[in-house]
Amino acid sequence: MLWSIFKIVLFIGLVALASYSAIFLLEFEGGVRIVMAGQEFNLSPIMTVIGLLLLILAIWLLLKLAGLLVAVLRFVNGDETALSRYFDKNRQEKGYQALAEGLMALASGEGSVAMSRANRAEKYLRKPALTNLITAQAAEMSGNRRKAEEVYKRLLTNEKTRFVGVRGIMHQKLADGDTDTALKLAQTAFSLKPRHEEVQDTLLKLQAKAHDWAGARRTLHAKLKYGNMPRDVHRRRDAVMALSEARDILDEGKTIEAREASIEANRMSPDLVPAAVLAARGYIEQGSKRNAWRVISKAWNAQPHPDLAAVFAEIEPSETPVARIKRFGKLLRIHPDHRETRLVKAELYIAAEDFPSARRALGDLAEVDADARALTIMAAIERGEGAADSVVKGWLARALSAPRGPQWVCDKCQHIHAEWQPTCENCQSLDTLSWKSPPATEMTSSTGLEMLPLIIGAIENKPDEEDGDNEVQDAEIVVSEKLQESEK
Repeated sequence: MLWSIFKIVLFIGLVALASYSAIFLLEFEGGVRIVMAGQEFNLSPIMTVIGLLLLILAIWLLLKLAGLLVAVLRFVNGDETALSRYFDKNRQEKGYQALAEGLMALASGEGSVAMSRANRAEKYLRKPALTNLITAQAAEMSGNRRKAEEVYKRLLTNEKTRFVGVRGIMHQKLADGDTDTALKLAQTAFSLKPRHEEVQDTLLKLQAKAHDWAGARRTLHAKLKYGNMPRDVHRRRDAVMALSEARDILDEGKTIEAREASIEANRMSPDLVPAAVLAARGYIEQGSKRNAWRVISKAWNAQPHPDLAAVFAEIEPSETPVARIKRFGKLLRIHPDHRETRLVKAELYIAAEDFPSARRALGDLAEVDADARALTIMAAIERGEGAADSVVKGWLARALSAPRGPQWVCDKCQHIHAEWQPTCENCQSLDTLSWKSPPATEMTSSTGLEMLPLIIGAIENKPDEEDGDNEVQDAEIVVSEKLQESEK
């Protein structure tokens, strides 16, 4: 709008300037006298200006005629393309000018202008490999997806522009949610240009979504081969895909193949907790307890995790609590001050009914780094040591509104997952889940969980404790109901 107004104002200004100049020349006295071959010519100022303009035009025409004469002479001398080159030169100048204007319009976000300039450039240049690209992008910018798809299909007919056509249609199918067709187009684009990083990433994402782990591993190898991924990242993600493949095989009931695949995944990335858990269970099924211990200890050394402790307990499922404490000692000595180590040690002592040792193992976690698990363990210790029911209820009430502690959280979108997945359920990113505490947020609940500690505290101040057991049962019922409501 502003540009149109500017052009109108500029045109009016030029007309006014020309009119003023013409009036000035008409009123200007004097002139120009030309004497040539005994002839004298007297020209007024305005006639002089007009004469100069005609002279410039005549010189320009003479130059053009001279160029045409040279082209004719070359044609007569045997240069068969001299005349065609002369006329094509003018067409090319107009075509490339239109092409440049189309690119500028495309960069400025003027889709309709870019399309018109692309059509003009095609008229003069007759190079669809160039003009169709601008037309397709301009059509998408203008929201004309049908026109864009039509142009992309025309690009498929040319070997030089086939990749661009396939890629363009692939993006349209992705926008429509047609992932099956997009996957086939991505495979075609990858076969045309296996080095293209964007196509590699798109194909990898679609293969992971379709659980085509074998194909995804081939694509991942291509990224490593062509230098689009560091070797350490490739090794980690290859292990993630091998683990995902093992889990799918396990779901199909093929335990032997799943065991071998999980062991391979653990070999490629020993610090991948889900792979270590699956590989350890595979060794346990084989009766190879030593290998299971080796796998768990390596993963625990990288990051202590409750799933590792659980599978370590499965090595000797029928042992006594005291024997289990002794056997766990070697594992827990790897990271003795780690939070998970202290929690596991406290749970082991609770199972052995050694509550003072459990309190010492837990330390100050329930106060300085409290989460639902630490507070629940503290409630169990208090009950085991014979504390008042109101004290136990207070710890349970705090556990309801406390953070849940470390979980599988996506590093990219912070989405929380109930269990490990190779791709994020929310943003579909590959290998972005980490075991960590999610960002802390103040809990506001329509179920009233934030009020429960106050309610439980009010019970503690009652002087009449004849119905203490009933109060504990009522409090536990309230806690259970609130937990169910919060989970819903």
